[in-house]
Amino acid sequence: MSVDIVALNAAIKQESQFVDRMMSEVSKVVVGQREMLEGILMGLLTGGHVLLEGVPGLAKTLTIASVSKAISLDFQRLQFTPDLLPTDLIGTMIFNPKTGEFAPKKGPIFTNIVLADEINRAPAKVQSALLEAMAEKQVTIGDTTYKLENPFLVLATQNPLEQEGTYPLPEAQMDRFMFKINVDYPTKGDELEIVNRMGTNTRHEIQPVITKEELLRASERVDQIYVDNKIKNYIVEIVMATRKPGDYGLAHMGNLLSVGGSPRASISLIRASKAHAFLRGRGYVTAEDVKAIAYNVLRHRLILTYEAEAENMKSDEIIKDLLGHIEVP
Repeated sequence: MSVDIVALNAAIKQESQFVDRMMSEVSKVVVGQREMLEGILMGLLTGGHVLLEGVPGLAKTLTIASVSKAISLDFQRLQFTPDLLPTDLIGTMIFNPKTGEFAPKKGPIFTNIVLADEINRAPAKVQSALLEAMAEKQVTIGDTTYKLENPFLVLATQNPLEQEGTYPLPEAQMDRFMFKINVDYPTKGDELEIVNRMGTNTRHEIQPVITKEELLRASERVDQIYVDNKIKNYIVEIVMATRKPGDYGLAHMGNLLSVGGSPRASISLIRASKAHAFLRGRGYVTAEDVKAIAYNVLRHRLILTYEAEAENMKSDEIIKDLLGHIEVP
């Protein structure tokens, strides 16, 4: 099937004009943090859930709330705690004494964006209820299953410092997140701007830039972005190299990686690469798009061995080594 790249490029350039307006609007409240902002937007465009990891005070919650306002989306924030129950998340059946029947009372998960704050503080039963929503875009209350609204996105945060009172997320749930974004401290210039802004009581209100319907249309456009077979092969080779590094001249990685990326990693790389190209106003994916999103897609999917942890190796170092070895098309 032949693709008119010139026409597609022009259409994507036109359709993606809202991106700069949205970034500019959110920047009224959030200083810097471009990678986090782009990651959330790529998640919205592809329906991929996003995990944000960083110490408190880096504007993770503020960024998520600001993006939802800029796109006119319904937003719910849930503080995950050890005593949280599945019913606090999805809802429950309530007895109506007038009718003598049970009726469903839907929980806060029935929204467009769910902010799961400190997600690793909730126990397994809550994670199980959340996993159904993340994986199937549906929720079961009593005997009835309810479809969640489109778009539906879980944006979760976790604090890498505190380990007391936390439950490490199971691998199956980690794999459901398209991205894991490490949120770092702002630069000196950004920090100075934060101090200047927050030193007064003046607060900027975020104005909607696009509607939910326009976002869904943009999401359909992202699906149409062209990915050449060479790029697809490049993506598959990257993921295969995490499973069998010896076959790709990376024998030294064999004792560092316990588990490589699943097929969901390949799917996420393709979809995220398309979204990255869309943010750049391009109708086709390049190898640079793949490299730009590879860290966020792979870092939480690679399980390191005890030897790697003993050497204080990080997933990002392994991904960097891997991208340096796989031949770029």
